[in-house]
Amino acid sequence: MEPLLGVLLGLILAAASSAQNNCTCATNRWTVCAQNGPENCTCTLVGSSHKVDCSTLMPKCLLMKAEMMLLKEKHFQGHPHGLLDFDAIYSPDCEDSGIFKARQCNQADACWCVNTACIRITEKVDKSLRCDELVRTSWIYIRLKHKKRSGALGAAHVTNALKQLFESQYKMHPKYITAIEYNSPLIQIHLNQHDSGKSKCDVDITDVAYYFEKDIKDDSIFHSNSTLTVSVNGDALDIEKIRIFYIDEKPPLFSMNEQAGDVIAVVIAVALAAGLGITVLGILRLRR
Repeated sequence: MEPLLGVLLGLILAAASSAQNNCTCATNRWTVCAQNGPENCTCTLVGSSHKVDCSTLMPKCLLMKAEMMLLKEKHFQGHPHGLLDFDAIYSPDCEDSGIFKARQCNQADACWCVNTACIRITEKVDKSLRCDELVRTSWIYIRLKHKKRSGALGAAHVTNALKQLFESQYKMHPKYITAIEYNSPLIQIHLNQHDSGKSKCDVDITDVAYYFEKDIKDDSIFHSNSTLTVSVNGDALDIEKIRIFYIDEKPPLFSMNEQAGDVIAVVIAVALAAGLGITVLGILRLRR
């Protein structure tokens, strides 16, 4: 009887250990999870008490906040007596819902307004800055480039493979994938989403773009943290470059002074290039 009791106890402990090991957040590795019953696994974001819905993507603001906290801890452990400048890479301010606050500030008390993708849309000023609204990024343009291949890939096959990837991996509704264009080795993906047509259960295109970029750069947010493989008819598509462009529903609010500075810089660069060209032509004529 005692040996049988020991076997049963061992099985119970093994089952409990297995359940504990399975208590993970598939869509977010920056979480701490705890088993609160046979089928109840609760996960919170690293460094906070924010509960995570592991069935969908985590908002970009909360991801950046968790990533920044881990980065600070890593640097602090390596340099316990040093000071670090985190003004360029800062911990963002988030609303309770997980979206970015319209105004962001760094440790140097410089503040600026952002869009829903946390792209700066004003110049940096002091804390007197007011940001009346969080401007929505409604269109995201992703440009990819894959490595040279010996065999050609059909545009339709590439399009279907990427659509399936965005739908299965990132839970994106296909209506937000407005276009995918392929002209080897370049791939262009257009994501379009407005508040009027977005439901509460739909993932935001800015979150999708953030997850996708992390996957392409081998820094996946998913718990598996495995390298993303884009497969086209069973053939892996090796992506080597990615660039993402964000277009808002409203134009940016940069001051004329900052825009004028950019224009002047461009004019100076063009003038220098033209002057160099004229000088080279003159030297060539003299030699002739």
